[in-house]
Amino acid sequence: MRADRTRGLLLGLLLVCAYFFLLGSHGLLEPDEGRYSEIPREMRLSGDFITPRLNGVAYFEKPILHYWLTGSAQALFGENEFSSRFWPALLALGAVAATGLLGRKLYGGRTGLLGALVLATSLLHFAVGQLNITDMPLSFFVTVALVTFKFAEEGDRRLLLLFYAAMALATLTKGLIGIVLPGAVLLAYIVLTRRWSLVVRSLYLPGILLFFALLLPWFVAVCRANGDFFHFFFVREHFLRYTTAIHDRHEPFWYFFPILLLGLFPWTGLLPSALARAFPGRGRKASTDDLYLLLWAIVILLFFSASGSKLVPYIVPVLPPLALLIGRELDRAFSGKGFPKLALAASTLFPGLLAPAFLVYPFIQDRHPLSLLLFPGLALGLIPLTGLALAWRFQLRGRGQRAAAAFCLMGLLLLPAYRGLFIAYGEIKSRRPLAEAIAARLDRDDVVAQYGTYEQALPFYLKRLNVVIAYRGELAFGIDRDAPSWFLDEGGLLPLLEGDRRVFLVVKRDLYETLREKTGGLFTLAEWDNTLVVVNRPLEVNE
Repeated sequence: MRADRTRGLLLGLLLVCAYFFLLGSHGLLEPDEGRYSEIPREMRLSGDFITPRLNGVAYFEKPILHYWLTGSAQALFGENEFSSRFWPALLALGAVAATGLLGRKLYGGRTGLLGALVLATSLLHFAVGQLNITDMPLSFFVTVALVTFKFAEEGDRRLLLLFYAAMALATLTKGLIGIVLPGAVLLAYIVLTRRWSLVVRSLYLPGILLFFALLLPWFVAVCRANGDFFHFFFVREHFLRYTTAIHDRHEPFWYFFPILLLGLFPWTGLLPSALARAFPGRGRKASTDDLYLLLWAIVILLFFSASGSKLVPYIVPVLPPLALLIGRELDRAFSGKGFPKLALAASTLFPGLLAPAFLVYPFIQDRHPLSLLLFPGLALGLIPLTGLALAWRFQLRGRGQRAAAAFCLMGLLLLPAYRGLFIAYGEIKSRRPLAEAIAARLDRDDVVAQYGTYEQALPFYLKRLNVVIAYRGELAFGIDRDAPSWFLDEGGLLPLLEGDRRVFLVVKRDLYETLREKTGGLFTLAEWDNTLVVVNRPLEVNE
């Protein structure tokens, strides 16, 4: 027990370092990180913590909790990239801890520790934990809800207080899905196990009261302040978003299955044997614990697969139960003679195919500097290949525990490689260089405008609202509702450029070529990733 605790603390320290080291080193990624950083900034500036606003107009696509969390981090650490990503990184580690605790309860301390390691080092979990988006907070609260329900199933019923609190906070993070996901998993579990007594046991009055006490105040306040919130949020952003392609994010039903295989990298090859051991077959019944984890993964995966709107991070809540089942496979490898050869062969196949692609890509692409991609490419290629080679060597020599240890070490060493990949991607895709070029010359009376686009991080970096011309996108609802003067149609562009104020105009290259034919008085300040900043006044050398 003491050894497990020591290993857990050591793993926790390593993961804290891996998840937080250089967390704010690269610029905000478009569009999501800019949006989810700017809304809390505007909240703190206006003092209105009820109605979310983006570039000064109402934005009702998500509830309030993620904005409050990000705003609290901005108050503590300043308005920067680190504060923007602080809570997703912290909650990603919280989900790892909750997964480890559940594994310890179900299968023993070592399985819990290994399941936590698998989750923390899986590519998708780490990646979403480094992004300022709502998916990791949602996954954390759903994980806490399902973990605490399992603890309360036959234990202390007071743990249901945490179950209901987690569902309320999940709902405040991303809407009714915070109730639907754990509710659907538990319904399937109760029906298949025929444990109808769980229905009565789960209806815990103090927990229900706590749920509504956490949930209702903001929803009541925002509906009272905004009469159109209820229809937009509950009808459009829930029913229509799920059942139609209203957001142009429609993908085939099987879309999430290959993403799940990639997201579990480098552990994907252990998934078939882990699932085979958990599913009933050959006269073997699945245990209720195995069934609980299987339903957790399958119900959530099928729910999102049936949706009319699909994005990669949606399936992060599927990872914790699969990580525990894979952790059990690792535990068996440590306990016996190592991996079954078929499991090790499957574990070799997926990383073995993907790693060479990472290794070769920096040298065959010509869009980005080799120096930017060299470290992540080499690391993501060489670490899996080396780890697999060591695992096979130990396995063939009958040193199964060392083979399992090689796999675990490979997972941990991949975390710095993931970090390098994020830094490279941030250097390529962030609009921070454009913001820095504008900020170096920007005066109080100047105008920052965007034409035909809305680069969401620019208002955050420049600490001011942008004039937006000939663009609506996801801001359409707020534009129509609030009719702000800083949103212009196409006809407002030339008068703005020909006015008395200096204008820093952000525009895509194809639109700029058309614009240049209409006016010759534009001067290029900066260009990044096919986006230009042009100015309607000559740029002085000493500016």
